[in-house]
This record gives sequence, structure tokens and C-alpha cells, in this order.
Amino acid sequence: MKTVTVTAGVIIEKKKVLVTQRMKGASRGLLWEFPGGKVKDGEDPREAMRRELKEELDIDVEVGEILEVIFHSYPEYPILLLAYHCRLKRGIPKPIGCHDLRWVSFKELKGLAMPPADEPIRSRMSSFL
Repeated sequence: MKTVTVTAGVIIEKKKVLVTQRMKGASRGLLWEFPGGKVKDGEDPREAMRRELKEELDIDVEVGEILEVIFHSYPEYPILLLAYHCRLKRGIPKPIGCHDLRWVSFKELKGLAMPPADEPIRSRMSSFL
């Protein structure tokens, strides 16, 4: 089974991090996650990060350093998750490609139901928030 490469953006503003809620009918529906998505074949992961955030949230970001590289095997397929620190350059996030979105503190983040692949990112947030 082919490993799918996905990106996740960690966007922090005023001691809060942006999280999005997966669509109800999607796999792991209604779980909260760091926004991002799949990298297309031949696509640079940083460009995929910018594209996904524009498509799903209508925002432009500056993609910074990689915060985490995570391998997780879901029943459907294994993923390689690249989590990037991103800086909001333009726009106000809108839930276009997700069910909902929130800016949350670390305490609030700890209480959200998230997919297993996002857990290592959540754990690192205590040093940022």
C-alpha cells in the first residue's frame, strides 16, 4: 500500500493555534486537526501546504520550518505527515473545506478529539502556546 504524504499547518496568533474540524462524512469525520491536506504527485510539500490552506480556508500563508515528521498507519493507508510552522500573511480563515474552525489555547487544544496522527503535534504545542 502506497504511503500518502500530507501536510499540516501550525498557525499561531495571540497565543492561540488554528484548528479545523473534518467534514461530517469524511473519514475521521468531525475530529479536530491542524489544517492541511494531501500532497499531489510531484508537488513540493510546501506548495501543497499553501494550496491546501488557500482552498480550504481562503488564506495565504508563509510556510516556515518543519515542526514534526510523523508516520502513522491508518486502516485505509499509511501517511507521512509533515507539520509546518506557518505564518498568516493574508485573509481571515473561513471554513470552506472543513466543517468548522477555531482558534484555541493549549488548554482547549488538549480537550479536543483529534486523529492519532495529530497527537505528536498537539504534544509540542505546550512550548508554543
